[in-house]
Amino acid sequence: MTVPFCCNLLAPGICGLFERKLKELNPNMKNISYEVSDLYKYIESYPDLCALVLDPQLNAYVPYAKDWIKKRIFTHLKKQAGT
Repeated sequence: MTVPFCCNLLAPGICGLFERKLKELNPNMKNISYEVSDLYKYIESYPDLCALVLDPQLNAYVPYAKDWIKKRIFTHLKKQAGT
């Protein structure tokens, strides 16, 4: 299956939510860094988190679980790091 455009927005969106939460929890820190494992814990803290992705062949949204989301995020972060 080809990754729809919306999935390209998934990883930056979730990373952005996590980074905003870190800034909220640490308002006096100018630079905040984190490990991928911290981001995964954040994702796991949401009991019902999933991604609904439109499948044009089915003309329906298909749910993807947290493991799928984590893989997308990991791929996104690797691309950002240039590896």
